[in-house]
Parts: sequence; C-alpha cells; structure tokens
Amino acid sequence: MAKKKQKSSQNKDKNQELKEQPVVVEDEAAAAKQEKEDEEKEEEEERSFEDLGLDPRLIRALIKKNIDKPTPIQRVAIPLILEGKDVVARAKTGSGKTFAYLLPLLQKLFSDSPSKHNQAPTAFILAPTRELCQQVYAEVMSLIELCRVQLKVVQLTSSMSNSDLRTALAGPPDIIVSTPACVHTCLSDGVLQQKAVQDSLSIIVLDEADLLLSYGYEDDLKALTAHVPRRCQCLLMSATSSADVEKLKRLILHNPYILTLPEVGDLKDDIIPKNVQQFYISCSARDKLVHILALLKLELVQKKVLIFTNAIDTSYRLKLFFEQFGIKSAVLNAELPQNSRLHILEEFNAGLFDYLIATDDSQPQEKKKFDSGSNAVQKKARKHAKQKLDAEFGVVRGIDFKNVHTVLNFEMPQSAAGYVHRIGRTGRAYNTGASVSLVSPEENDMFEDIKSIIGESDNMDSNFIAPFPLLTKNAVEGLRYRAEDVARSVTKVAVRESRAQDLRNEILNSEKLKAHFQDNPRDLDLLKHDKLLSKKDPAPHLRDVPEYLLDPTTQEARKIVKLARAAMGNNNTARRKGFKGKFRKSRDPLKTFSAEASRRPSKGGIRRRGPGCDASHKRKRKEAVD
Repeated sequence: MAKKKQKSSQNKDKNQELKEQPVVVEDEAAAAKQEKEDEEKEEEEERSFEDLGLDPRLIRALIKKNIDKPTPIQRVAIPLILEGKDVVARAKTGSGKTFAYLLPLLQKLFSDSPSKHNQAPTAFILAPTRELCQQVYAEVMSLIELCRVQLKVVQLTSSMSNSDLRTALAGPPDIIVSTPACVHTCLSDGVLQQKAVQDSLSIIVLDEADLLLSYGYEDDLKALTAHVPRRCQCLLMSATSSADVEKLKRLILHNPYILTLPEVGDLKDDIIPKNVQQFYISCSARDKLVHILALLKLELVQKKVLIFTNAIDTSYRLKLFFEQFGIKSAVLNAELPQNSRLHILEEFNAGLFDYLIATDDSQPQEKKKFDSGSNAVQKKARKHAKQKLDAEFGVVRGIDFKNVHTVLNFEMPQSAAGYVHRIGRTGRAYNTGASVSLVSPEENDMFEDIKSIIGESDNMDSNFIAPFPLLTKNAVEGLRYRAEDVARSVTKVAVRESRAQDLRNEILNSEKLKAHFQDNPRDLDLLKHDKLLSKKDPAPHLRDVPEYLLDPTTQEARKIVKLARAAMGNNNTARRKGFKGKFRKSRDPLKTFSAEASRRPSKGGIRRRGPGCDASHKRKRKEAVD
C-alpha cells in the first residue's frame, strides 16, 4: 500500500514537472521575442536622416537648423513618400509632420528637375488657414535657401487680386502654398489653366486634413479633385482621426498607405502628448476672472502662457482686466489685419511678451447649422454684420508657437477636437508643457465629452485631467474683492471702445509693418502689440499682491513654480519694463533712510581715487596737449 502511494506521488511530481516545463519554454520564448522587438526598436530609433536616403544638401540644412535625428513620424513617412506612395499620416501635434512631407517633396523636386515647359506648379501644399500657410511657406523657403537650390515657391492668399495672382503664378512656380479656396479661385478664373495643372501636378499635400472640411473647404476640394491627375502622389497629414479625414481619403487618395506608428496607432492615450500635464478648475462663469487672475498674478503657471477664448469681446475684456493689475498681454483674432497678426506671432515667439490671448471662434459644422435656426443668434449676427472677419484665420490650429509652457482655456472649446488642437500648442517637439481649463457648470457636458474622447476612462496617466493642485480657496478669496471691483469697471462700452481703438491702431501699424519689414525683417520690436488700451491708468496698489493675502500653501506653490522655471532656464521675466522697473524699489519711503543713502556720494565721486588724483589727472591732460 505504501509503495502504491509512493508511485502515485512520483507520478504526480512528473506530471507537475511536465506541466511546468511548457510554461518555462513559453516564458523564454516571450522574453526572446520581447528582446528582439526591443533591439529592433532601438535600431529604428537610431536611424539617421542619411539612413532614410535624404539628399546631403537637405541633411546639411537640417544640421544648420540644429535637427540631428528624425522623429518617429519622419522615420516612417519619408522613405514611403520618396518611393512615390500615397500616405495618410496621423501624428500628434508637434511631432514633426511638416518636415515629414517637406523633406521628401523637396528631394523629389531636386532630383526630378521640373521641366521648363511646365505651365503649372509641380506641387500643391494646401492648409486650412492663412497663418499655417505662412508657417509652411517660411519653412520651405528656409530649407531652399540653406540648400542653395533654384526653386520658386509662392504663397497665395484670398486678399490677392487677379492681376497679383497672375504675376505670382507667372513662371510658373514649383510649389504653391495656399488654402483650397485660393486654388479653386485660380482655376475658376482661368489664372491657372486646368489642362496645365493636369499635365504638371505631381504631388499634392493636405496639411491638417482633419480641419479642411470643418473650415468649409469641401466644395473647393471637390472642384480641385477633378483636375488632379491619376498619377499624382497625394499626402494627407492630420493630428486627429475623424469622419472628415475618411471623407478626404475617399475623395482624393488612390490606395493610400496608412501609417500605423507605435505612438500614433489606435491608442487613445496618444491623442494628447504624454509630456503635457492636463489640469482643470471648476468654478462659475462669473468667478473665472478671479481664478485666472490668481493663476497669473500669484505666478502659479509657467510662462509663456497662451490663453484661449471663444469670442473677440471676451478677449478684449480679459486684456482690459489684466491691464488694471499690471499684466501686459496682446490679443490675436480674425478681425486684425494679416500683417499685424503675423507680427504679433513673431513678437510672442521671440519672447517680447508673456501672455497672448487668442480667440478661437471656430465651431463644428453641425453646431453652426443648429445655431443658424436660433433667433437669438440671428439677431447677434445682424448686430455684428458690419464686422469683417478673415475667413482664412485659424491661429489656434497648426501654428507652431515657440516655447509655450502653459495653455489656459478661459472658455472651453466647442468640440473635443478643438481641445486637442488647443492643447497641442504646448509640449511641441517633445518639450514639457501644461494646460489648465476653467470649467463652469454650463460647460460640464462638453468637458465630459472631452474626457471620454481622450480616453480618461482607460485610467491612462498621460491623459488624466486632474484638479489643479497649486491654487487654494484662500488664495482665490484673498483676491476676490480686488478682482470683482475691477471687473465691474470693464463694461461692455469699454470693451467695444477698446476693440475699435485696437483695430484702428493695428490697421495703421499694418501698413507700417508692410513697408518696414520688407527692408528690415529682423526688426521685431518696432511696434508693440501689448500696449495699454484702458483709458484709466492702473491703480499702483493693484500691481503687487501683498504678503498678508498669501497663505503658506500658496507661498510654497510659488516657490515650486519659480524653482521649476529656474531649472528650465526660463528666468527672463523682465521684458520691456524700461526705467520704471529699475526704480520701483526706491519708491518705498521706509527705505530712503537705509544704508543705500550713504553710498550715493560714492556713486557721484567715482573719480576721487586719492589725494594725488587731481595732480595726476592734470599731468595726463598736459601730456596729451603736448
């Protein structure tokens, strides 16, 4: 009996060993597979522009721009485009999509050397906004100049007359950068010959494709599609995936190659870059002013700051409100002249002011259709019918703002895609960034939609929108009296007058800019766009926050932000202070009797070096005369 038990136990051990053995083998196989994948990933990440087959001239140009390695989207897209494949690339904002299509496009033009007999451009780059067109045009021109090649690039705008368009297209150019509406106008007015386009066009790029249809370019694109030859290579770049992108794919592309990158794939956590922290503050619509004042005045967010509103009046109300607290800011919207808008962007990118208030008045097509039936909206539209807004304005989408550390949503965007594009203005080129959204009860439904779109339900760290931790209730309440007192003075009449004044100033500035910057392109500080608009001078006591209003938690939070700013090398806060900033401390009457008073004679008597000083000075003068 004992032997039987022993045998059965031995059999059990053997069976157990046999069962465990495959598990060990499977684990080893999985580890080997993972190791192989890691090695392949490392090799892929180490690929240089030379490995991608780029022209040496382009590589040298990139080195001069301090670009050493390709980004993931560039590593995958460039070889495919060089092979002549149609490509649909979805990559998050700031991932290098522009160079992903510009570099191979230019290389193909270098090598193919477009025929002198071409009667139309070889490449079209279509973007949804004039600002994005300007940005792409600047990048193309920069690369061409660095490569020292002869290629003609033209940017078309809706403000150009037929004669200007004919002059620009004479030659013809090798590359056109434009919105779809301008190209459609050129085709319909005969400025571009349809037969010539069919014979010459070889590459067409749709940049920020997810926005082209939402900006109302569907009819223009359909009209253009009829003239795009079958052999033409089509590239479609997008930050998000949507029904509009699918519609464009069916409309223009022929059997496209869909990019599926690890960081771009179908995972929701890649909609917002992992290097961007997202926060929100719940407050009533009325309390938004005191909350944004606390964030900026207590320096709880990193500069530079890009602030988004949904209406032009709101942006001017914010500017007037900030002015009373000594916070300088500039306003950017579709009402301003194009030259002024471009100069405001250049000044902000150059760091000449820290706060830019941008108006994002774009709405989804469905919402526009729904709103058109509303009597209230129709009345409002009639009221503002005289205001002429630039239909091609869209600074919120696609523009590469430099070194924006914080995006502030004063008003929530009217679509989840709008939120993604706003947040994409920070964390560019894999730098760190943060966003803070002020959410009122009326905006909760949209906020919940945004959270569901970016995948917060999946509990991903990268897309978790957390409550803003540095702002306490005591800090807000300490500023409430001041904020509400100033807010009452910013009336609708004051907003309307300041808006009209700013528009008049910028129209005058725009003509000056147009003439001046043709001869002096680097002179960015000629005109200031952050001038005061308020007729009432800011009260001196509102400029600084007294220490007694700061609770210990807020003081600690300020220290944390300042340390982080110092670590990032972002300490240049004294911009355009002039002489007022230098002598502000000496105004304190309690400090006039300090030791500084005894030093003043020494400043005035720098030349008193000793008893023999005068004699030696006279001797030197005499020698000099001799």
